[in-house]
Amino acid sequence: MQVLPQDASCGALIKGLDLRQALTDAQIAEIRSLWLKHQVLAFTDQDLAIEDIERFALTIGPFGVDPFFKSIPGHPHVAQVRRNADERTPLFAESWHSDWSFLAEPPAATVLYGNVIPPVGGDTLFANQYAAWDSLPADLKSLLADKQGIHSARRGYARDGAYGEKDKGRSMAIRYSDSALATQLHPIARVHPETGRTALFASPGYTIGIDGMSDDEAAAILRTVFKHQSRPEVVYRHRWSQGTLVLWDNRCVNHAATGGYDGYDRLLHRITVGGPTSRAA
Repeated sequence: MQVLPQDASCGALIKGLDLRQALTDAQIAEIRSLWLKHQVLAFTDQDLAIEDIERFALTIGPFGVDPFFKSIPGHPHVAQVRRNADERTPLFAESWHSDWSFLAEPPAATVLYGNVIPPVGGDTLFANQYAAWDSLPADLKSLLADKQGIHSARRGYARDGAYGEKDKGRSMAIRYSDSALATQLHPIARVHPETGRTALFASPGYTIGIDGMSDDEAAAILRTVFKHQSRPEVVYRHRWSQGTLVLWDNRCVNHAATGGYDGYDRLLHRITVGGPTSRAA
């Protein structure tokens, strides 16, 4: 197994490992160690069936839930991230976010496998939220250290959200719901349960306020936080190739999709992975 750390704040490529084969305990332990260190791992040159992706995901943790995605037949924990060549709907997931952070127990990880990858565009951006917290100005860090962010899926998945009733012609199977209006509190300074490091846990995709603050006061602070946490110096740009499987840590990484591949089909298979997501500070 060859490990190639990327010239960025996070991310490493893994070569020479065939994920069609069951991994040994030693291999699983090494992968987990690398994942916790680099936050984003990309396993290149794979040729995987759905069952292979599922088996790999279960080496990281139990299957998580996907409240607003429809799964593929026969595989209740696998969803498709799909865009057809002639599709003209707004790009899916181009707002920075940590997957499903509005849940009471957000997922630990996401696994995404590239089945059909366009020759141009479609990069995924990952932002290291350890680095974002560590580099936060001291006055803002002091202000936010004991604050709770208000998370909600409403901007995306409510009836009037980006993927709600007015979202027509999308090939990806998204299910909007009134349940998206619910809110959930999480510490903005969130301690990673496995590394013990503090990460900035907020995003423009799902963080709609700060508990105990007025909407106007919170909005001004969050605008500053959102700009800070996606600065180029904390971002790794992953360029996809067909047959790459990417694993990332939602507890310390935000991510965002990019476009630039109009006229080409794009298809990836996605699994949400549960596991330890919080611990006492």
